[in-house]
Amino acid sequence: MPTAHLFPSIPPQAHGLYIELMAHAAGLQNDELFAQIITGQVNRIGALPPGLGLSNTEFSALLATHYPGIKLAVNFEIVIADPRALERDDLLALLLESCSGKDTSEQWMAQIVTTACMDRNHLWQDLGLWSREHLSRLMTENFPELAAKNIHDMKWKKFLYKQLCEREGINACRAPSCEYCADYLKCFGPED
Repeated sequence: MPTAHLFPSIPPQAHGLYIELMAHAAGLQNDELFAQIITGQVNRIGALPPGLGLSNTEFSALLATHYPGIKLAVNFEIVIADPRALERDDLLALLLESCSGKDTSEQWMAQIVTTACMDRNHLWQDLGLWSREHLSRLMTENFPELAAKNIHDMKWKKFLYKQLCEREGINACRAPSCEYCADYLKCFGPED
């Protein structure tokens, strides 16, 4: 059966990994989203490093929990000092405080989203998700209280950074690396 119609936004070589992951899915919250993210990272779609920004132990636990029986060889990158560590910590804290509490995988998702926020494209693209709708689902299912505050359907990365700025009482706030984004005017223009 041809699979191109199922995966319109990913290259054909990625289809097999996604199908294999979903064939082993444990039926838990985030199975499909993690499968998209892992498939994206393995096929160099998005901005996530090997292991998705998780430690070797955490990534192995994610695979064992969500895809029992799947083995993926991952070459974890050497961790270097992150000049945005404080920003990363603040963003991670915001997401962790907003977890729904339905599933422990939300903590992994918070770390993965935080890692993806450090890059320069739209968050759904940096995560390797197939569409913004998948990101909206990710946010609603994992961080419902926070997602409910996005009443104007603001771009998610901009929205998260706006939340951080509001915590600090900063009125003018920019998401990271926005000046490099092709959609800069769409995010920072009027909210129609």
